[in-house]
Amino acid sequence: MTRVLIVEDDPTTSAMLVGLVRKQQWECDASDTLEAAWRHLRTRPFDILLLDLNLPDGEGTDLLQKVRRCVTGELPDPKTPVLVISARSQLRSRLTALDLGADGYVIKPVHLEEVAAVMRALLRRRTTLSAGQITWRNLVMDPNSRLVQRSGASVELTEQEFAVLLALLEDRPRPLSRGDIQARTGNRVGDGGAVEVHVHHLRRKLGEDVIQTVRGVGYRVPPD
Repeated sequence: MTRVLIVEDDPTTSAMLVGLVRKQQWECDASDTLEAAWRHLRTRPFDILLLDLNLPDGEGTDLLQKVRRCVTGELPDPKTPVLVISARSQLRSRLTALDLGADGYVIKPVHLEEVAAVMRALLRRRTTLSAGQITWRNLVMDPNSRLVQRSGASVELTEQEFAVLLALLEDRPRPLSRGDIQARTGNRVGDGGAVEVHVHHLRRKLGEDVIQTVRGVGYRVPPD
């Protein structure tokens, strides 16, 4: 059973998120302070953490950094996916959270469908990381080492290009819209126009055959 920890001090938002998690038939705990959240994290493992930034006893990024500094094999797991949900819409706030180890960032007021899509993407990403390398024809991608090879030659990708390619490979051959790609990358790759640019760069670096355009839908990696 998937377990989710919600760290949110606004009762309305917390209730909405609890309802969303239960609708997915997942288990959840909710905390309204960093101290209470840390007790939960030290007591049991969680598959994903939903984290507000502005909390009564400090900054959510303090908890984020504390989790990332933990020792593998102990609680909390330093690799626990963290989705920040915050009213701070400034680019600097988003980039700071991502640089400190957040896996995604959703701006309040939340759209529950978006939150659910990003959560599913982050959980799927964790499964992919555990599984190891992804291969497609003569393309090899390692989500852990961030290694990408085509026909045995290493290919350098930016963080955003890597995230877009990983999303498309994970869902192949199903096409993804620009919005789908944003959600599956935890909103790390920019808006729809930015996704288009990343796809253009990926085609230039990896070849035109890797990513197909599906008219009226978006993009896909074709069958193996």
